[in-house]
Amino acid sequence: MFLFCSKPSVTLRGMERLLPKRSPNDAAAHRGASSRLFRDNSSAGIQEERRRGRGATFNPDARYEQHQRVLTDDGWESLAALPAIRTEVTLEKPKKIITRNQSPDISFDRSINPYRGCEHGCIYCFARPTHAYMGLSPGLDFETKLFAKPDAAQLLEKELAASGYQPRTIAIGTNTDPYQPIERTHRIMRQVLEVLDRASHPVGIVTKSALVVRDVDILSSMAERGLVKVALSVTTLDAKLARSMEPRASTPKRRLDAIETLAAAGVPTAVMVAPVVPGLNDAELEAILERAAAAGAGEAGYVLLRLPQEVRDIFTHWLMEKHPDRAGRVLSLMKTMRNGKAYDATWGRRMRGTGPHAWTIGRRFEIAAKRNGLNELKPPLRADLFERPVLTGEQMQLF
Repeated sequence: MFLFCSKPSVTLRGMERLLPKRSPNDAAAHRGASSRLFRDNSSAGIQEERRRGRGATFNPDARYEQHQRVLTDDGWESLAALPAIRTEVTLEKPKKIITRNQSPDISFDRSINPYRGCEHGCIYCFARPTHAYMGLSPGLDFETKLFAKPDAAQLLEKELAASGYQPRTIAIGTNTDPYQPIERTHRIMRQVLEVLDRASHPVGIVTKSALVVRDVDILSSMAERGLVKVALSVTTLDAKLARSMEPRASTPKRRLDAIETLAAAGVPTAVMVAPVVPGLNDAELEAILERAAAAGAGEAGYVLLRLPQEVRDIFTHWLMEKHPDRAGRVLSLMKTMRNGKAYDATWGRRMRGTGPHAWTIGRRFEIAAKRNGLNELKPPLRADLFERPVLTGEQMQLF
């Protein structure tokens, strides 16, 4: 029932058919093959019992692989014998932990990702395609085959101690969630925070997990020095929709409770309505901002749904299965905001979209934020308190 690939021969057993692989360098071929796979192979989805509690409905091959595989019933009902898909964690040993970027439409130039992949399984996650760099699927692999970086704190301390390092806010949670379920046991995010706390280094955190309140002791201490902001992403107030879109993230209520807990401890908090999915959750925009403001959030933001690369088909497959009555309208509205395409990656437009519907969402957000007193004060985080860590064997500065 598994496909084993080797060069030059390929062995095929059981229920997978090998199809010619499109060229990863040919974007048009990629889109065409992906669309044919979605349209013509109803067996491409993974059985619901096997993927219970997961977001993606299928597991498309990574775009850089030599071949693509399609699940096919072999006539012996072998699909029913397959076990439930379980979470696997591999330890990763990177040489550096701070990632730099030069994107002109985001507010930070450096970030940390304690994990690769994310067990929250958010169906719309724009980071899913990054799993292709590991030879894994952006589908179910992204949320079940995870990578943890246990040396993150030690690497961070070393990088902060470099003589030429200039402190600026480090963003955490911009690619995968630092407080996803495996953080409960690995505790990598807490170790990273401890390093930042000792160094008085500014940090901005984005999460969908109420687990963030576990670290309220560190966060409140950093907040007293103007070193931290925490944003909770609240996509919907509908627990059923959240369970479907974000199966292993905290419930909307628990996220709002986390905002309240952090705010009460003096930690500056924000709410991110991200992503806004037209025809699915956009009607909740005002209600989310009102609830978050009442819980103590002081700032707010939003991001329009992004469907880069494989995310387009993964989201569409899910939408057709879970919300077939809304699928046509959702996809049609998205195209009106992306210049007639499923996605427009142009800097300056990818976060907000274009066109009348995108403009309306933006104005609704601005009005609701103002009405609820959000974004009135947005003090920058402090970088002037930074103290370069002293590594083992170094001499401490006397003055």
